Amino acid sequence: MDREGEFIKLLQQHQGIIYKVCRVYSKQAEDWDDMYQEIALQAWKSFSTFRGEARFSTWLYRVALNTAITQFRRSKKTAVIPEATEQLTTPASEPDPKEEKLQAMYRAIAELSEVDKAIVLLFLDDYPYEDIGQMIGITPNHVAVKMSRIKSKLQSLTQQSLPK
Repeated sequence: MDREGEFIKLLQQHQGIIYKVCRVYSKQAEDWDDMYQEIALQAWKSFSTFRGEARFSTWLYRVALNTAITQFRRSKKTAVIPEATEQLTTPASEPDPKEEKLQAMYRAIAELSEVDKAIVLLFLDDYPYEDIGQMIGITPNHVAVKMSRIKSKLQSLTQQSLPK
């Protein structure tokens, strides 16, 4: 299999990683496709540097997180004016409690710092603290401390945003 075919196959197998990163770092669904394409492009550009020393999923997470954080920082510099359609909402017939909790969790994660978002994503994908530390550039003990604080903050944020 040629290098391009190998890349496409690996990207298709691990596209869930990219979707998770897009959902956490892009607040609007319309931006997910743009971010997905940017991450895929950056992954392709740097695929020649993938030596196979780490799993492809680990490498892809690094690329995706770095790309998303860069995009996030750029987007914070430009003012965003909400569209009128965002302000108009139609009530759903019967809210699904599981969906409400999931949305509350995504809103809470969106409130975290860029690094904390990355740690949460990696933690949710069952990466050990040692791997998370290597990807983020901190010690495993620091990851453990940060995770403890992140869990407390997420719990507080989700409690505030759920309907009573």
